[in-house]
Amino acid sequence: MGKKCKQVSAFSLEGRFLSFELEDGYKIKRLNLATAEGEVCIKLSKEARASVRGVLTPGDWIWVFGEQYLDPELEAVRYKAFLIKQAAPGQTPALAAQPPAAAPVATPAKPVATILVCQKSDCQKRGGKAVCQRLQQELSDRGLTDQVVVKGVGCMKDCKAGPNLVVMPSKARYSRINASEIPALLDAHLPTPAPTPATEVLSRS
Repeated sequence: MGKKCKQVSAFSLEGRFLSFELEDGYKIKRLNLATAEGEVCIKLSKEARASVRGVLTPGDWIWVFGEQYLDPELEAVRYKAFLIKQAAPGQTPALAAQPPAAAPVATPAKPVATILVCQKSDCQKRGGKAVCQRLQQELSDRGLTDQVVVKGVGCMKDCKAGPNLVVMPSKARYSRINASEIPALLDAHLPTPAPTPATEVLSRS
C-alpha cells in the first residue's frame, strides 16, 4: 500500500503558556499550551523559537498560529507553529480572522555572529552545558537571540582544555571557558546596544 497523503490545514489556538520542551538541555523544541479543550504540545518553527526565547513565562496568555495534520499511525493531530502572539483572555488578534498560513511572518535579521560550542562528553563534563545555558540566557537578556546563533558541534580537539567554543566570523577560539566569563566574551564580540560583527581576533592565555 502507498503512503496516505498528509492533509495539512491552518490552525489558531488560544491558551495559557505552560512550558517549553528542550533538546540537548538548552534548545527550545516545543511549546506546551493549556487550551479550553486540554493541553496541547506544539512543535515550533525556527522563526517561532527565535520570537519566544526569553519572552514567555509560564502563565502568559497567547495565540498560536500554524499548520496541523493528522498522524495516521498515532491517530493524533500534530501541530507546528509559525507565529506566536501574546494576548489577554478573550482578546482576538486580527490574525485570527485570517488563515494563519497566510499571516505575514517577519524575516529574521541575518545573524551577525555564530558561536560554535563543542558538544562532546569531555567538554560537557567540564562545564559545557552550563556554558550553553549561560549563552542563551545572556543573548536573551541582551535582545540578541535573532542576531546570534549558538550551534552545538562535534569535537574541536584539545579535549583536556574544554569547554571549547569558537566565535564566528572572527574565528576567536576560547578554551577552558567558564559560564561566568560569558558576559565579558559577549561584550568583547557583540557590544550593545548596537551589536556589530567582531573585527578583531581575541586571544586568551
